[in-house]
Amino acid sequence: MKMKKKFLYSLQAFAEAVQGKRIVYLFRIASEASTTAGKRIPFVTEDSRTKSKDADSTATKDGSIRTPGTAEVEISTTLILSKGDEIVKKLEDAMDNDQLIEIWEANLDEPGSTYSSNKFKGMYFQGYITEFEQTASAEEHVEISLTFGINGSGKRGEVTVSAEEQEEANYLFKDSVQEE
Repeated sequence: MKMKKKFLYSLQAFAEAVQGKRIVYLFRIASEASTTAGKRIPFVTEDSRTKSKDADSTATKDGSIRTPGTAEVEISTTLILSKGDEIVKKLEDAMDNDQLIEIWEANLDEPGSTYSSNKFKGMYFQGYITEFEQTASAEEHVEISLTFGINGSGKRGEVTVSAEEQEEANYLFKDSVQEE
């Protein structure tokens, strides 16, 4: 038993933490699937995914029994509004019109199993925007907060993140030479 613990601790010494900027979300209105790819929203400051599950309790002579309910998933994103942002406008209109939204979560630190440099391990979700908040204080940038109520619990798979989307997420180094 002590050997297993020692081995476990030594493996953890080599583990690296995932930085928040390496988890990216892509969004698309489901009805636009034939004409539009999922896109990142610029200037995101924070994303979150929450799973919660209620449980009913039944009293018995031997103590209570817990019966888990159905898991509920919410995805939230907070961003600084960029001038001329069309994605946020489309998402706000989608909320008003009860349109289904597709969401992809990709971890840019975990390449997919295929040999494509644009595939990453991630998850796919469908849901509706349940909250849209715009905050415009006198001394700060305009901030938008979006909350998505997810249908089901999402599916694991490989997410395609274009080189352009990766570049925007990473701020990759570019040389000063003219691009072809």
